[in-house]
Amino acid sequence: MSLDSHKTPTMPHALEFKSSTFSVPVLVLSSVDLGIIEQQLQEKIKLAPEFFRNSPLVLDLQEINKQGLGINIEELTGIIRKAGLFPVGVRGGNVQQNKQALELLIPVYSVHKGGVTAENKKQKTITPAPVPEQKTDTDIGIGETTLITQPIRSGQRIYAAGDLIILAQVSAGAEIMAEGNIHVYNTLRGRALAGVRGNTEARIFCIDLQAELISIAGNYKVSEDLDDTVRNKPVQIYLQDQALIIKDIVQPH
Repeated sequence: MSLDSHKTPTMPHALEFKSSTFSVPVLVLSSVDLGIIEQQLQEKIKLAPEFFRNSPLVLDLQEINKQGLGINIEELTGIIRKAGLFPVGVRGGNVQQNKQALELLIPVYSVHKGGVTAENKKQKTITPAPVPEQKTDTDIGIGETTLITQPIRSGQRIYAAGDLIILAQVSAGAEIMAEGNIHVYNTLRGRALAGVRGNTEARIFCIDLQAELISIAGNYKVSEDLDDTVRNKPVQIYLQDQALIIKDIVQPH
């Protein structure tokens, strides 16, 4: 018999594994009262419905475990899915919580890069620096101003607990959120949501408006609602009588 008959047919190249980084919102729980969790989760989503729509979510259980509190992962994930979010991971869980998560086909993540889980080693609380080194993480949050100098790429999400200043472009498919004002000193594509905790005085400023969505305190407009007279130019966006107002930024002569 010819040796050629034992050769395995050459298979077409169908897939490969690559290392990559994705920004996913992290829900940090400090209570195990499912009723309160559901209520406050709905309140958060109402402030920025387009941002949270069909969003993946990682559950952080470190705080409740530090307090020695227990929670039913199956009931918790049911509440989260009911709110239109998709749990894609659990971190900081104990042995029982991790087991429940795996039974629900939800991955369990280590808190530290070295793979040490919460039940094996006590975790330290990480306080974000005034200007975070990892400027593309969803969990950026400080009390005053967050400054970002790098472009915000498609698929990335940024959250600032105060004002957010971006010196580079915001790409289509990116989402930026701030509890205060948003300043984009470049082209604004993607989605921009200011005043996400109900601050009706928040404003959005940008040099070149090409956004997919703009929102202030839950009031929003999508790209189709933007008049051609405000596109591709410096504008400021603010809320007046529950309506978004878009005005040119007057350039000095």
